[in-house]
Amino acid sequence: MIARETQSVKPNLKARLHHRILILGGGTAGLTVAARLRRRGEPDVAILEPSKTHYYQPAWTLVGAGAYAAGATVRNEEPLIPRGVKWIQDYAEEVDPDRQIVTTRAGDEIGYDFLVVAPGIQLDFDKVAGLSETLGKNGVSSNYRFDLAPKTWEFMQKLRGGVALFTAPSTPVKCGGAPQKIMYLTADYARRHGFAKGLEVIFGSAGTTIFAVPEIKAVLDKVIERYGIHTQFNQELVAVDGVKKEATFELTANHPTVKAAPDAPKPRITIPFDFLHVSPPQSAPNFIKQSPLADPSTPLGWVQVDKHSLQHVRYPNVFSLGDASSLPTSKTGAAVRKQAPVLVENLLGAMNGKAPSAQYDGYTSCPLVTAYGKMFLAEFLYDNKWHPTVPLINTQKERYDMWLLKKYGLPLMYWDLMLKGLA
Repeated sequence: MIARETQSVKPNLKARLHHRILILGGGTAGLTVAARLRRRGEPDVAILEPSKTHYYQPAWTLVGAGAYAAGATVRNEEPLIPRGVKWIQDYAEEVDPDRQIVTTRAGDEIGYDFLVVAPGIQLDFDKVAGLSETLGKNGVSSNYRFDLAPKTWEFMQKLRGGVALFTAPSTPVKCGGAPQKIMYLTADYARRHGFAKGLEVIFGSAGTTIFAVPEIKAVLDKVIERYGIHTQFNQELVAVDGVKKEATFELTANHPTVKAAPDAPKPRITIPFDFLHVSPPQSAPNFIKQSPLADPSTPLGWVQVDKHSLQHVRYPNVFSLGDASSLPTSKTGAAVRKQAPVLVENLLGAMNGKAPSAQYDGYTSCPLVTAYGKMFLAEFLYDNKWHPTVPLINTQKERYDMWLLKKYGLPLMYWDLMLKGLA
């Protein structure tokens, strides 16, 4: 019988620990990999994770629309740590892959033979001037934070017209559909409560299109037309004045009106709002950005791995998956579910001196909620190749059963199967 080692470890200053496999991050990716490794019989696995709580973040869109209880998205971390896995409850401050050491905030050094990097993604609210000061006030919110998702619902209920503004940054974000899902729910809320004609819904996005996969874009274009949403692409949110209720955007180089030299100041536009939902710029955690593990080609600091094997391109004993990795696909829990078995297979192979054999094809999916009681499933591979996998059901159609999957089926799969290494 496997002993349960889930008590948090409070290392002493400058203590020296060592583990065969060290996992940075006890979120979706870290727990899923740890569970799969234990099921494969690995005896020495540790997770470095500071948080006492674990969140089911995909439901925060529904929380923001008043369709899900915020409390149902949070659980204690300790029971989720797989049996036999040691939990080191501390922050990672520095990674030295040459010495094979991770330094924690407490000053401890943790040595490892093999490292799995899954610390999640960093929300860079401070990259938008004035945003942090007004979040949760003045009609400004973001479903990307547990404490703010209920504020989104509070502000939505106060709407009776005016301008509802939704933004998306130029950086990759976790759940690429989240910036627009709450927009569709707000538009549907206005329709159901009789003030849709008095509400102007605007999508201000730094992207170039509503969705890069043509088959998925075709469905969303019809949703946008149905609600009369005004889409404004190629504009990056750079400032928010909560008191004046104004959002300032900088036009990107791809904007058709920008014809100046690449290094010239970009034009700016200001949009007044009554309700503003912000999807903030996002990047890898700072300790990853500052490490040799980071991809030098981008300031966002993603862990630079081979997109098929999930093995680091310079450090063969390092693997990464999930939001902080450089994998060129949408950052979702569904992607992690497909990445985890590939990573575990290749990690175990590397531990036995073998070359990677398993291949990740870039699969990800995004449940796109388009109204209360309606959802369709966006599934695709690398290079934005549409890839539906659900048999007998047209998942490209907005459906009530897909809404039930989003609200009930996926949380059940997450808590009871995925985090236990069973799905």
